[in-house]
Amino acid sequence: MTRASDTEREATVAHLREAAVEGRLDIEELATRIDAAYGATTRAELEPLTADLPAPTGAVFDAPPGRRATSFVLSIFGGSDRAGRWRVAERLRVVNIFGGADLDLREARLAAPDVRMTVVSIFGGSDIIVPEGVHVELSSFALFGGDKLKLSGPDPPPGAPIVHVRCVSIFGGTDVVTKRGRARRGLPELPPLP
Repeated sequence: MTRASDTEREATVAHLREAAVEGRLDIEELATRIDAAYGATTRAELEPLTADLPAPTGAVFDAPPGRRATSFVLSIFGGSDRAGRWRVAERLRVVNIFGGADLDLREARLAAPDVRMTVVSIFGGSDIIVPEGVHVELSSFALFGGDKLKLSGPDPPPGAPIVHVRCVSIFGGTDVVTKRGRARRGLPELPPLP
């Protein structure tokens, strides 16, 4: 068996990121496969990670043409939740006024490997769910409210997507939590790691 080089591992990670941009992998799948790629010691361990994906085209991390990513969510006296397979723009702004927007990123597609969310809540708030294996940073200002970051699971691998959440909460708040992904039917399973 031929040992994998750092260059081959990085090429595999770039291929996986491109597949995520095209909507072929969700954030959780991307993070799992990136972790496996960086942990691979042989070429044989790298091959199954991209075997079910088309050959790379050399695209960078951006939204494919013709597909719009969500860049603004507004909730006034109501809710504007997002879950399942949806596209997240590189910059996402969420405004909650006497309402809330719950955002589930476990099956979302990111338009960039570094996503920045700004959440402004006045008498409202958001719950943001991220899958394990994603870097998350939270900065907040809260007046008569609060913002929480509660992450669990293993540390994200190098090269994993990063989600920056910046909150301004007045009589409200935003909670950012990690949850395991939902079971998906019909998608190929990765081979067990050695």
